[in-house]
Amino acid sequence: MITLVTGATRSGKSEWAELLAKRSQKPVIYIATASRYADDAEWEARLQKHCDRRPPEWQTLEVPRELAQSLFEINNPVIKSEPYPYVLVDSLGTWLANLLELNEEAWTKIERELLQVIQTSQVDITFVSEEVGWGIVPAYELGRQFRDRLGGLSRKIGAIADVVYLVTGGHALNLTQLGERLISTSA
Repeated sequence: MITLVTGATRSGKSEWAELLAKRSQKPVIYIATASRYADDAEWEARLQKHCDRRPPEWQTLEVPRELAQSLFEINNPVIKSEPYPYVLVDSLGTWLANLLELNEEAWTKIERELLQVIQTSQVDITFVSEEVGWGIVPAYELGRQFRDRLGGLSRKIGAIADVVYLVTGGHALNLTQLGERLISTSA
């Protein structure tokens, strides 16, 4: 099952995704996409809050760039001896920010690889993604590129997801039940 949890900053999207992982009663692999910056105390404090919420039995992988490869390896273990895990990826926006220097061709290739891995996944994966396109159009090119790429990626994952949640104001709305899926996945 593929799940997309999207929402604004501090909306509760990560907590909702973590609750879904706990409810699965499967071994959880938490993929943290953030890069660490020892000289940024505020950023490190944010990351620590996420770490503190995770149960100690969850396996954490720090994957700032090679997300498709990591998901492929989880789906295709060298030795399969345990049940398939539940994978929680937090977050797509942070992962994309780590790749923002890529030109459009390189980004399209990486996005395509990720979508292929997701579509053939044998494990349950929940993706957390930030909603960034509800405000004004950024005045600078890099901001527009980030917003457009994340919006497009979220839409493409949402198109293949079994369930899509919007989390806002501390409430999770199941968009799959409330809404209607668009046929086009173009962004």
